[in-house]
Amino acid sequence: MAVAVLLFDSQVVLPPGLYPAPLVGIFRWFVAEFGHYVVPDPPPFFCGLVWLDLAFLWPVSVANLYGILTRRRWSAATSLMAGVHMLTYLSAMFGKMLGSGRATRKLLQLYALFVVFAVASVVPGLCWCSTQATPAGSSPAHPARKKRV
Repeated sequence: MAVAVLLFDSQVVLPPGLYPAPLVGIFRWFVAEFGHYVVPDPPPFFCGLVWLDLAFLWPVSVANLYGILTRRRWSAATSLMAGVHMLTYLSAMFGKMLGSGRATRKLLQLYALFVVFAVASVVPGLCWCSTQATPAGSSPAHPARKKRV
């Protein structure tokens, strides 16, 4: 997502002159290949989702990529944020695609794959949050001390 949002998704809302011809060609191929009928004439809600991707998902994905590559503990939190955002985005898109009856099987399968990635992003964040609980009688500022034997 750190790359796809900026290079491809943003083409829905930003002028095509900002992108090199090969990127525009790849994006057009994707739209035609998967029958993504929402992209050529995007409804306002879809443009809003893309702007939200640019404002939120892209920076969180870049931070998450950095956190994963440098093995930072907080990458589980950014992974959770990105996954929940993606699930929210995908629920709106599935509502539109299934409700319209115009989505191709290939497009639905692609979006189903995104759901798998989104859930896979949420799980580490949930596990990380559950390990952050402090033992009874201690606080994050004063953790419980182990007894020396």
